[in-house]
Amino acid sequence: MKEFFELLKIEFKRIFSNSVLCAIFFGAPVLYGILFGYVYQQAKVIDLPIVIVDQDNSPLSNTIIDAFEDNEALLVKDRRYAPGDILEEMPVEQYAAVVTLPSGFEGDILQKRYPEVRVDLNMANILNANTASKNIQQVLMTLNAGIEIEGLQKQGLSPSQAKVSYESFKVNFNKLYNSTGNYLSFMLPGLLGAIMQQVIFLAMALVFSRDFEDGYFKSLVKKNKSSWYLIALKVTPFLLFLPLMWFIVSRLFVFFNVEAAIFNIPMLVLVSLLSLASMGIGMLFSIAIPNQLKATELLMVISTPAFVLSGFTWPSLAIPGFINGIAQSIPVTQFLAAFRKVAYYGGDMADILPEIKMLLIIILVSFVAMLLLLQLKINKSKKRIAG
Repeated sequence: MKEFFELLKIEFKRIFSNSVLCAIFFGAPVLYGILFGYVYQQAKVIDLPIVIVDQDNSPLSNTIIDAFEDNEALLVKDRRYAPGDILEEMPVEQYAAVVTLPSGFEGDILQKRYPEVRVDLNMANILNANTASKNIQQVLMTLNAGIEIEGLQKQGLSPSQAKVSYESFKVNFNKLYNSTGNYLSFMLPGLLGAIMQQVIFLAMALVFSRDFEDGYFKSLVKKNKSSWYLIALKVTPFLLFLPLMWFIVSRLFVFFNVEAAIFNIPMLVLVSLLSLASMGIGMLFSIAIPNQLKATELLMVISTPAFVLSGFTWPSLAIPGFINGIAQSIPVTQFLAAFRKVAYYGGDMADILPEIKMLLIIILVSFVAMLLLLQLKINKSKKRIAG
């Protein structure tokens, strides 16, 4: 045991002597967490620039434009009476949409000729386009209903009768789980989970590959020839560091007022399993590829698309089966699926049992493979030392 602690001291020195490892492991979660938190702090998209082409220039068109200006998600950047070169301007000015009110619009409505309002959406950014479309429809449908009800009142119906005649039924949307549509609450947890996986991957990719490169692995083999022993030696410092890093990440939820139930037993289990699964995969690559640069590069290939493939933002059902199958073997996919159940739906351990099982399988497979492969490397090193 005394020898283990002596070697452990050396491990700590080697970790802190590696500036790249320290920057990745201790700096990245905090830096990226704060950066992404401020990026999404506004919580929802507002002031999307739109153009109104008012070919009618009537009191009704003025009312419509006033309604657009009162909508917080939309910003009437320009009002004009002819389209001009709007298609050439859109990429430069980044207009989210162009709303065209046709000539004779008010007169056609009064004569019940049902004129058409044209809306050209800029689909280059789908999030902006969807937000603009939703709010433009909301403004126009509200005004449309008001005009219809006013017309019925002119025919002699009372306001209540006119409203009932126009609306054959009511629709009441009740928003559950992030009812305000807060984009920060939606995105930040997923991004932080992906960041922590990537940080653990990259940190663990260096632990053995560095030893192979600088020859320190031979010294370790002389001290102990058990793969269990060497893995425990390498894992121990990170098992001490990771609780601190997860605590710091959890404080970012508090700092940015993210409404998510993360301080509970199921979340503790998920965080622990994600850490162990990521450590297993990272160390496996570190043993299999005795080169720091190559090991980190290959792990980046896995971790870079992990967030997209996880199903957190784009539904897994819409991902091709063979790709989704690969995604299920990436720890963060299981973590984020279970995270949503616990943090937003109030789920318990029973609800996240499928994800827990999959994470345990990833841990078991990676650690068994790591033990076997490391023992082969130890045996080869022993022969070289003996020879």
